Amino acid sequence: MRNLSDQVNPSRVRRLNRSAGKEGPVIYWMSRDQRASSNWALQFALETAERGGTFVVVAFCLAPEFLGAAFRQYHFMIEGLKEVEQSLAEKNIPFYLQAGNPVERLPELIRQLRAGTMVCEFDPLRIRKAWKNGIVKNADVAIYEVDAHNMVPCLEASDRQEYSARTFRKKLGKKLGGFIERYPGSEGQKKAAADLADTVDWNRIESRLEVDRAVPAVEWLKPGTGEGLKTLARFLENGLTGYARQSNNPNGEARSDLSPYLHFGQVSAADVFHEVSLADVPEEDKEAFLEELLVRRELSDNFCFYNSHYDSVKGFPDWAGATLKAHEGDPRPYVYTRSQLESGDTHDELWNAAQLEMLKTGKMHGYIRMYWAKKILEWSRTPARALQTAVYLNDRYELDGRDPNGYTGIAWSIGGVHDRAWKERGVFGKVRYMSYAGCGRKFDIDKYVSRVQNM
Repeated sequence: MRNLSDQVNPSRVRRLNRSAGKEGPVIYWMSRDQRASSNWALQFALETAERGGTFVVVAFCLAPEFLGAAFRQYHFMIEGLKEVEQSLAEKNIPFYLQAGNPVERLPELIRQLRAGTMVCEFDPLRIRKAWKNGIVKNADVAIYEVDAHNMVPCLEASDRQEYSARTFRKKLGKKLGGFIERYPGSEGQKKAAADLADTVDWNRIESRLEVDRAVPAVEWLKPGTGEGLKTLARFLENGLTGYARQSNNPNGEARSDLSPYLHFGQVSAADVFHEVSLADVPEEDKEAFLEELLVRRELSDNFCFYNSHYDSVKGFPDWAGATLKAHEGDPRPYVYTRSQLESGDTHDELWNAAQLEMLKTGKMHGYIRMYWAKKILEWSRTPARALQTAVYLNDRYELDGRDPNGYTGIAWSIGGVHDRAWKERGVFGKVRYMSYAGCGRKFDIDKYVSRVQNM
Protein backbone atom coordinates (compact mmCIF):
# COMPACT_ATOMS: atom_id res chain seq x y z
CA MET A 1 0.00 0.00 0.00
CA ARG A 2 1.18 3.55 -0.79
CA ASN A 3 3.01 5.36 2.00
CA LEU A 4 0.67 8.23 2.78
CA SER A 5 3.08 10.42 4.70
CA ASP A 6 3.97 13.96 3.62
CA GLN A 7 1.43 14.18 0.78
CA VAL A 8 -0.64 17.09 2.15
CA ASN A 9 0.87 20.56 1.91
CA PRO A 10 1.15 21.74 5.55
CA SER A 11 -0.14 25.17 4.53
CA ARG A 12 -3.54 23.55 4.02
CA VAL A 13 -3.69 22.50 7.67
CA ARG A 14 -4.14 24.36 10.94
CA ARG A 15 -4.62 23.15 14.49
CA LEU A 16 -7.84 24.35 16.12
CA ASN A 17 -7.04 23.45 19.73
CA ARG A 18 -4.23 22.48 22.08
CA SER A 19 -5.59 19.15 23.25
CA ALA A 20 -3.00 16.42 22.95
CA GLY A 21 -3.70 13.73 20.40
CA LYS A 22 -4.71 10.41 21.95
CA GLU A 23 -4.54 6.83 20.85
CA GLY A 24 -7.62 5.81 18.94
CA PRO A 25 -9.15 6.21 15.50
CA VAL A 26 -9.17 9.42 13.49
CA ILE A 27 -12.60 10.86 12.74
CA TYR A 28 -12.85 12.88 9.54
CA TRP A 29 -15.92 15.11 9.80
CA MET A 30 -17.01 15.52 6.20
CA SER A 31 -19.17 18.55 5.56
CA ARG A 32 -18.25 20.87 2.72
CA ASP A 33 -16.22 18.45 0.62
CA GLN A 34 -18.53 15.52 0.02
CA ARG A 35 -16.32 13.20 -2.02
CA ALA A 36 -14.12 10.18 -1.41
CA SER A 37 -11.49 11.12 -3.99
CA SER A 38 -9.31 14.20 -4.62
CA ASN A 39 -9.97 15.24 -1.03
CA TRP A 40 -7.05 16.70 0.92
CA ALA A 41 -8.95 16.53 4.22
CA LEU A 42 -9.48 12.78 3.82
CA GLN A 43 -5.86 12.41 2.74
CA PHE A 44 -4.66 14.21 5.87
CA ALA A 45 -6.86 12.00 8.05
CA LEU A 46 -5.39 8.89 6.42
CA GLU A 47 -1.86 10.18 6.91
CA THR A 48 -2.55 10.99 10.56
CA ALA A 49 -4.02 7.55 11.15
CA GLU A 50 -1.12 5.81 9.45
CA ARG A 51 1.41 7.63 11.60
CA GLY A 52 -0.53 6.67 14.71
CA GLY A 53 -0.99 3.03 13.73
CA THR A 54 -4.77 3.41 13.71
CA PHE A 55 -7.57 3.91 11.17
CA VAL A 56 -9.98 6.54 9.83
CA VAL A 57 -13.74 6.73 10.02
CA VAL A 58 -15.72 9.35 8.11
CA ALA A 59 -18.67 11.06 9.79
CA PHE A 60 -21.30 13.25 8.15
CA CYS A 61 -23.76 15.14 10.33
CA LEU A 62 -27.14 15.71 8.68
CA ALA A 63 -28.49 18.90 10.24
CA PRO A 64 -32.29 19.10 10.35
CA GLU A 65 -32.20 22.62 8.89
CA PHE A 66 -29.51 24.50 6.99
CA LEU A 67 -29.94 28.13 5.95
CA GLY A 68 -33.32 27.65 4.30
CA ALA A 69 -32.37 24.67 2.14
CA ALA A 70 -35.42 22.78 0.87
CA PHE A 71 -35.98 19.20 -0.30
CA ARG A 72 -34.33 20.04 -3.65
CA GLN A 73 -30.95 20.65 -2.07
CA TYR A 74 -31.19 17.89 0.56
CA HIS A 75 -32.07 15.33 -2.14
CA PHE A 76 -29.11 16.35 -4.31
CA MET A 77 -26.80 16.11 -1.30
CA ILE A 78 -28.13 12.76 -0.05
CA GLU A 79 -27.85 11.16 -3.49
CA GLY A 80 -24.22 12.28 -3.57
CA LEU A 81 -23.59 10.91 -0.08
CA LYS A 82 -24.83 7.49 -1.16
CA GLU A 83 -21.98 7.40 -3.64
CA VAL A 84 -19.55 8.61 -0.96
CA GLU A 85 -20.55 5.74 1.33
CA GLN A 86 -19.98 3.18 -1.45
CA SER A 87 -16.64 4.67 -2.49
CA LEU A 88 -15.40 4.75 1.10
CA ALA A 89 -16.42 1.13 1.60
CA GLU A 90 -14.20 0.20 -1.37
CA LYS A 91 -11.33 1.87 0.52
CA ASN A 92 -12.20 0.04 3.75
CA ILE A 93 -13.23 3.31 5.43
CA PRO A 94 -16.36 3.18 7.63
CA PHE A 95 -18.99 5.88 7.07
CA TYR A 96 -21.17 7.25 9.87
CA LEU A 97 -24.27 9.32 9.20
CA GLN A 98 -25.20 11.35 12.27
CA ALA A 99 -28.52 13.20 12.42
CA GLY A 100 -28.84 16.37 14.46
CA ASN A 101 -26.71 19.26 15.68
CA PRO A 102 -23.00 18.62 14.99
CA VAL A 103 -22.01 20.30 18.26
CA GLU A 104 -23.90 17.57 20.13
CA ARG A 105 -23.61 14.56 17.85
CA LEU A 106 -19.91 14.63 16.94
CA PRO A 107 -18.53 14.80 20.50
CA GLU A 108 -20.82 11.84 21.28
CA LEU A 109 -19.29 9.93 18.36
CA ILE A 110 -15.79 10.80 19.56
CA ARG A 111 -16.58 9.29 22.95
CA GLN A 112 -18.35 6.28 21.44
CA LEU A 113 -15.40 5.37 19.21
CA ARG A 114 -12.78 6.51 21.73
CA ALA A 115 -11.27 8.56 18.96
CA GLY A 116 -7.95 10.31 19.39
CA THR A 117 -8.10 12.94 16.63
CA MET A 118 -10.68 14.80 14.56
CA VAL A 119 -10.12 16.30 11.12
CA CYS A 120 -12.57 18.85 9.74
CA GLU A 121 -12.74 21.14 6.71
CA PHE A 122 -12.19 24.85 6.22
CA ASP A 123 -15.45 26.74 5.73
CA PRO A 124 -15.92 30.52 5.91
CA LEU A 125 -19.64 30.57 6.77
CA ARG A 126 -20.68 31.67 10.26
CA ILE A 127 -22.78 28.63 11.01
CA ARG A 128 -19.98 26.16 10.31
CA LYS A 129 -17.48 28.30 12.20
CA ALA A 130 -19.86 28.19 15.18
CA TRP A 131 -20.20 24.41 14.89
CA LYS A 132 -16.44 23.97 14.91
CA ASN A 133 -16.02 26.29 17.88
CA GLY A 134 -18.66 24.33 19.77
CA ILE A 135 -16.98 21.01 19.03
CA VAL A 136 -13.60 22.38 20.10
CA LYS A 137 -15.16 23.26 23.48
CA ASN A 138 -16.94 19.93 23.88
CA ALA A 139 -14.33 17.45 22.61
CA ASP A 140 -11.03 16.66 24.34
CA VAL A 141 -9.10 15.45 21.28
CA ALA A 142 -6.70 17.05 18.83
CA ILE A 143 -8.70 18.84 16.12
CA TYR A 144 -7.26 19.86 12.76
CA GLU A 145 -8.82 21.90 9.96
CA VAL A 146 -7.86 21.27 6.32
CA ASP A 147 -8.71 23.54 3.39
CA ALA A 148 -9.74 20.95 0.80
CA HIS A 149 -12.01 23.33 -1.09
CA ASN A 150 -9.72 26.04 -2.44
CA MET A 151 -6.80 25.64 -4.82
CA VAL A 152 -4.83 28.10 -2.68
CA PRO A 153 -5.93 27.77 0.97
CA CYS A 154 -7.99 30.81 1.97
CA LEU A 155 -5.76 31.73 4.90
CA GLU A 156 -2.65 31.34 2.77
CA ALA A 157 -3.98 33.41 -0.14
CA SER A 158 -4.52 36.53 2.00
CA ASP A 159 -4.55 37.53 5.65
CA ARG A 160 -7.25 40.18 5.18
CA GLN A 161 -10.43 40.99 3.30
CA GLU A 162 -9.50 41.92 -0.24
CA TYR A 163 -10.90 45.11 -1.72
CA SER A 164 -11.26 43.82 -5.26
CA ALA A 165 -10.58 40.97 -7.65
CA ARG A 166 -7.58 42.96 -8.90
CA THR A 167 -5.78 42.93 -5.56
CA PHE A 168 -6.71 39.31 -4.85
CA ARG A 169 -5.71 38.10 -8.31
CA LYS A 170 -2.13 39.29 -7.77
CA LYS A 171 -1.83 37.51 -4.43
CA LEU A 172 -3.39 34.33 -5.75
CA GLY A 173 -1.09 34.31 -8.76
CA LYS A 174 1.99 34.48 -6.56
CA LYS A 175 0.81 31.55 -4.41
CA LEU A 176 -0.79 29.26 -6.99
CA GLY A 177 2.39 27.55 -8.11
CA GLY A 178 2.84 26.01 -4.68
CA PHE A 179 -0.59 24.35 -4.72
CA ILE A 180 -1.11 22.87 -8.18
CA GLU A 181 0.05 19.39 -7.22
CA ARG A 182 -2.15 16.52 -8.33
CA TYR A 183 -3.97 14.58 -5.65
CA PRO A 184 -1.88 11.44 -5.07
CA GLY A 185 -4.76 9.05 -4.54
CA SER A 186 -4.67 6.08 -2.20
CA GLU A 187 -5.85 2.52 -2.02
CA GLY A 188 -7.60 3.26 1.23
CA GLN A 189 -6.58 1.65 4.49
CA LYS A 190 -5.85 -1.86 5.72
CA LYS A 191 -6.54 -1.33 9.39
CA ALA A 192 -10.21 -0.73 10.15
CA ALA A 193 -13.01 -2.38 12.08
CA ALA A 194 -15.27 -3.61 9.32
CA ASP A 195 -18.26 -3.86 11.64
CA LEU A 196 -17.95 -0.36 13.06
CA ALA A 197 -20.64 1.38 11.01
CA ASP A 198 -23.94 -0.03 9.76
CA THR A 199 -25.01 0.58 6.17
CA VAL A 200 -27.12 3.73 6.06
CA ASP A 201 -30.84 3.30 5.35
CA TRP A 202 -31.01 6.19 2.91
CA ASN A 203 -34.69 5.76 2.03
CA ARG A 204 -35.59 6.05 5.70
CA ILE A 205 -33.35 9.08 6.12
CA GLU A 206 -34.87 10.90 3.16
CA SER A 207 -38.45 10.03 4.06
CA ARG A 208 -37.99 11.50 7.54
CA LEU A 209 -36.54 14.81 6.40
CA GLU A 210 -38.51 17.66 7.92
CA VAL A 211 -37.74 20.16 5.17
CA ASP A 212 -39.87 22.13 2.73
CA ARG A 213 -40.97 19.67 0.05
CA ALA A 214 -42.72 22.38 -1.97
CA VAL A 215 -39.37 22.89 -3.73
CA PRO A 216 -38.96 19.56 -5.58
CA ALA A 217 -35.81 17.78 -6.65
CA VAL A 218 -34.59 18.46 -10.18
CA GLU A 219 -34.29 15.77 -12.82
CA TRP A 220 -32.04 17.39 -15.43
CA LEU A 221 -28.86 17.31 -13.32
CA LYS A 222 -27.86 14.09 -11.59
CA PRO A 223 -25.98 14.25 -8.26
CA GLY A 224 -22.70 12.69 -7.24
CA THR A 225 -19.02 12.72 -8.10
CA GLY A 226 -19.40 10.39 -11.07
CA GLU A 227 -22.09 12.53 -12.66
CA GLY A 228 -20.14 15.67 -11.85
CA LEU A 229 -17.10 14.37 -13.72
CA LYS A 230 -19.32 13.47 -16.69
CA THR A 231 -20.69 17.03 -16.63
CA LEU A 232 -17.12 18.33 -16.64
CA ALA A 233 -16.24 16.12 -19.61
CA ARG A 234 -19.27 17.40 -21.56
CA PHE A 235 -18.28 20.98 -20.84
CA LEU A 236 -14.72 20.40 -21.99
CA GLU A 237 -16.04 18.84 -25.18
CA ASN A 238 -18.86 21.24 -26.00
CA GLY A 239 -18.77 24.37 -23.86
CA LEU A 240 -15.23 25.54 -23.13
CA THR A 241 -14.35 26.57 -26.68
CA GLY A 242 -15.73 30.08 -27.12
CA TYR A 243 -16.22 30.60 -23.37
CA ALA A 244 -14.47 33.99 -23.36
CA ARG A 245 -16.89 35.30 -25.97
CA GLN A 246 -20.07 33.51 -24.95
CA SER A 247 -20.02 33.30 -21.14
CA ASN A 248 -22.45 36.24 -20.80
CA ASN A 249 -24.95 34.70 -23.22
CA PRO A 250 -27.57 32.51 -21.48
CA ASN A 251 -28.65 31.15 -24.85
CA GLY A 252 -25.23 29.74 -25.70
CA GLU A 253 -23.44 26.52 -24.87
CA ALA A 254 -20.78 28.19 -22.74
CA ARG A 255 -22.08 27.10 -19.37
CA SER A 256 -20.42 24.41 -17.32
CA ASP A 257 -23.29 23.47 -14.93
CA LEU A 258 -20.57 22.58 -12.41
CA SER A 259 -21.54 24.95 -9.61
CA PRO A 260 -23.84 22.49 -7.76
CA TYR A 261 -21.08 19.86 -7.77
CA LEU A 262 -18.51 22.39 -6.56
CA HIS A 263 -20.89 23.72 -3.91
CA PHE A 264 -21.50 20.31 -2.36
CA GLY A 265 -17.87 19.35 -2.86
CA GLN A 266 -18.86 16.39 -5.03
CA VAL A 267 -16.21 17.50 -7.51
CA SER A 268 -12.87 19.05 -6.58
CA ALA A 269 -12.06 22.49 -7.98
CA ALA A 270 -8.49 21.24 -8.37
CA ASP A 271 -9.61 18.45 -10.68
CA VAL A 272 -11.56 20.96 -12.76
CA PHE A 273 -8.52 23.25 -12.86
CA HIS A 274 -6.21 20.51 -14.11
CA GLU A 275 -8.62 19.25 -16.77
CA VAL A 276 -9.32 22.75 -18.08
CA SER A 277 -5.61 23.58 -18.09
CA LEU A 278 -4.89 20.53 -20.25
CA ALA A 279 -7.79 21.09 -22.66
CA ASP A 280 -7.01 21.70 -26.32
CA VAL A 281 -8.90 25.00 -26.62
CA PRO A 282 -7.83 28.64 -27.09
CA GLU A 283 -5.97 30.10 -24.12
CA GLU A 284 -8.40 33.00 -23.84
CA ASP A 285 -11.22 30.53 -23.15
CA LYS A 286 -9.22 28.76 -20.46
CA GLU A 287 -8.31 32.07 -18.87
CA ALA A 288 -11.92 33.29 -18.85
CA PHE A 289 -13.17 30.13 -17.16
CA LEU A 290 -10.30 29.90 -14.66
CA GLU A 291 -10.89 33.52 -13.68
CA GLU A 292 -14.31 32.40 -12.43
CA LEU A 293 -13.19 29.06 -10.99
CA LEU A 294 -10.17 30.42 -9.12
CA VAL A 295 -10.18 34.19 -8.67
CA ARG A 296 -13.89 34.89 -8.26
CA ARG A 297 -14.73 31.69 -6.41
CA GLU A 298 -11.84 31.89 -3.95
CA LEU A 299 -12.35 35.64 -3.53
CA SER A 300 -15.82 34.74 -2.26
CA ASP A 301 -14.30 32.57 0.47
CA ASN A 302 -12.01 35.47 1.36
CA PHE A 303 -14.96 37.86 1.68
CA CYS A 304 -17.09 35.55 3.79
CA PHE A 305 -14.24 34.49 6.08
CA TYR A 306 -12.98 37.98 6.86
CA ASN A 307 -16.38 39.74 6.84
CA SER A 308 -18.92 38.15 9.16
CA HIS A 309 -21.61 40.46 7.73
CA TYR A 310 -21.41 38.87 4.28
CA ASP A 311 -25.23 38.57 4.08
CA SER A 312 -26.03 41.98 5.58
CA VAL A 313 -25.82 45.60 4.45
CA LYS A 314 -23.24 45.99 7.23
CA GLY A 315 -20.89 44.05 4.98
CA PHE A 316 -21.03 46.61 2.16
CA PRO A 317 -18.01 48.88 1.61
CA ASP A 318 -18.36 52.32 3.17
CA TRP A 319 -18.84 54.13 -0.13
CA ALA A 320 -21.67 51.81 -1.19
CA GLY A 321 -23.40 51.91 2.17
CA ALA A 322 -23.30 55.72 2.12
CA THR A 323 -24.60 56.14 -1.43
CA LEU A 324 -27.41 53.61 -0.96
CA LYS A 325 -28.43 55.31 2.29
CA ALA A 326 -28.50 58.69 0.55
CA HIS A 327 -30.86 57.32 -2.12
CA GLU A 328 -33.02 55.16 0.13
CA GLY A 329 -35.88 57.64 -0.11
CA ASP A 330 -35.82 57.88 -3.90
CA PRO A 331 -39.10 57.05 -5.63
CA ARG A 332 -39.26 53.54 -7.10
CA PRO A 333 -41.24 53.15 -10.33
CA TYR A 334 -42.18 49.65 -9.18
CA VAL A 335 -42.21 48.06 -5.73
CA TYR A 336 -42.92 44.34 -5.39
CA THR A 337 -43.55 42.14 -2.38
CA ARG A 338 -41.43 39.08 -1.71
CA SER A 339 -44.38 36.91 -2.72
CA GLN A 340 -44.71 38.68 -6.09
CA LEU A 341 -41.01 38.29 -6.74
CA GLU A 342 -40.99 34.65 -5.69
CA SER A 343 -43.74 33.83 -8.19
CA GLY A 344 -42.13 35.90 -10.96
CA ASP A 345 -45.02 38.35 -11.11
CA THR A 346 -43.39 41.60 -12.31
CA HIS A 347 -43.65 43.85 -15.37
CA ASP A 348 -40.23 42.66 -16.61
CA GLU A 349 -40.42 39.55 -18.81
CA LEU A 350 -36.66 38.95 -18.60
CA TRP A 351 -36.63 39.04 -14.82
CA ASN A 352 -39.71 36.81 -14.65
CA ALA A 353 -38.02 34.27 -16.93
CA ALA A 354 -34.90 34.31 -14.77
CA GLN A 355 -36.95 33.63 -11.66
CA LEU A 356 -38.91 30.91 -13.46
CA GLU A 357 -35.68 29.26 -14.60
CA MET A 358 -34.52 29.13 -10.99
CA LEU A 359 -37.87 27.79 -9.76
CA LYS A 360 -37.91 25.02 -12.37
CA THR A 361 -34.26 24.02 -12.61
CA GLY A 362 -32.51 25.21 -9.46
CA LYS A 363 -29.99 26.98 -11.68
CA MET A 364 -29.78 30.47 -13.15
CA HIS A 365 -27.20 31.64 -15.66
CA GLY A 366 -24.47 33.71 -13.99
CA TYR A 367 -24.93 36.87 -16.06
CA ILE A 368 -28.69 36.79 -15.59
CA ARG A 369 -28.16 36.29 -11.86
CA MET A 370 -26.51 39.72 -11.61
CA TYR A 371 -29.42 41.39 -13.44
CA TRP A 372 -31.87 39.45 -11.25
CA ALA A 373 -30.32 40.73 -8.00
CA LYS A 374 -29.93 44.33 -9.18
CA LYS A 375 -33.59 44.54 -10.13
CA ILE A 376 -34.57 43.30 -6.68
CA LEU A 377 -32.69 46.34 -5.32
CA GLU A 378 -34.50 48.62 -7.76
CA TRP A 379 -37.91 47.22 -6.80
CA SER A 380 -37.50 47.05 -3.01
CA ARG A 381 -38.17 49.83 -0.52
CA THR A 382 -34.73 49.54 1.11
CA PRO A 383 -31.39 47.93 0.25
CA ALA A 384 -31.64 45.83 3.43
CA ARG A 385 -34.97 44.39 2.32
CA ALA A 386 -33.60 43.77 -1.17
CA LEU A 387 -30.63 41.88 0.22
CA GLN A 388 -32.81 39.75 2.49
CA THR A 389 -35.13 38.90 -0.40
CA ALA A 390 -32.31 37.98 -2.77
CA VAL A 391 -30.61 35.76 -0.18
CA TYR A 392 -33.93 34.07 0.69
CA LEU A 393 -34.79 33.27 -2.95
CA ASN A 394 -31.27 32.21 -3.84
CA ASP A 395 -30.90 29.90 -0.86
CA ARG A 396 -34.39 28.40 -1.20
CA TYR A 397 -34.29 27.54 -4.90
CA GLU A 398 -30.71 27.43 -6.19
CA LEU A 399 -28.91 24.10 -5.95
CA ASP A 400 -25.74 26.06 -5.22
CA GLY A 401 -27.33 28.45 -2.72
CA ARG A 402 -26.04 28.91 0.85
CA ASP A 403 -22.58 29.31 -0.63
CA PRO A 404 -19.90 32.01 -0.36
CA ASN A 405 -20.22 32.51 -4.13
CA GLY A 406 -23.92 33.28 -3.78
CA TYR A 407 -23.57 35.63 -0.84
CA THR A 408 -20.70 37.48 -2.50
CA GLY A 409 -22.47 37.72 -5.85
CA ILE A 410 -25.53 39.25 -4.20
CA ALA A 411 -23.35 41.62 -2.17
CA TRP A 412 -21.60 42.66 -5.41
CA SER A 413 -24.90 43.23 -7.21
CA ILE A 414 -26.68 45.13 -4.44
CA GLY A 415 -23.87 46.53 -2.30
CA GLY A 416 -20.90 47.16 -4.57
CA VAL A 417 -18.64 44.60 -2.88
CA HIS A 418 -15.43 44.13 -4.92
CA ASP A 419 -16.65 46.83 -7.31
CA ARG A 420 -16.07 50.58 -7.65
CA ALA A 421 -18.30 53.64 -7.67
CA TRP A 422 -20.09 54.37 -10.97
CA LYS A 423 -22.16 57.24 -12.34
CA GLU A 424 -24.75 58.30 -9.77
CA ARG A 425 -28.43 57.63 -10.44
CA GLY A 426 -31.67 57.20 -8.57
CA VAL A 427 -32.10 54.31 -6.11
CA PHE A 428 -28.69 52.79 -6.97
CA GLY A 429 -26.65 55.85 -6.12
CA LYS A 430 -23.13 55.00 -7.30
CA VAL A 431 -23.65 51.21 -7.28
CA ARG A 432 -23.33 49.67 -10.76
CA TYR A 433 -26.61 49.63 -12.71
CA MET A 434 -27.84 47.03 -15.19
CA SER A 435 -30.73 47.49 -17.61
CA TYR A 436 -33.06 45.46 -19.79
CA ALA A 437 -31.72 47.28 -22.84
CA GLY A 438 -28.14 46.48 -21.85
CA CYS A 439 -28.98 42.78 -21.65
CA GLY A 440 -30.62 43.03 -25.06
CA ARG A 441 -27.33 44.20 -26.52
CA LYS A 442 -25.59 41.08 -25.21
CA PHE A 443 -28.08 38.34 -26.06
CA ASP A 444 -31.48 37.59 -27.61
CA ILE A 445 -33.92 38.24 -24.75
CA ASP A 446 -36.95 36.84 -26.62
CA LYS A 447 -35.11 33.59 -27.30
CA TYR A 448 -34.16 33.26 -23.62
CA VAL A 449 -37.68 34.01 -22.38
CA SER A 450 -39.22 31.57 -24.86
CA ARG A 451 -36.80 28.80 -23.91
CA VAL A 452 -37.52 29.17 -20.20
CA GLN A 453 -41.27 29.32 -20.69
CA ASN A 454 -41.15 26.08 -22.70
CA MET A 455 -39.11 24.14 -20.15
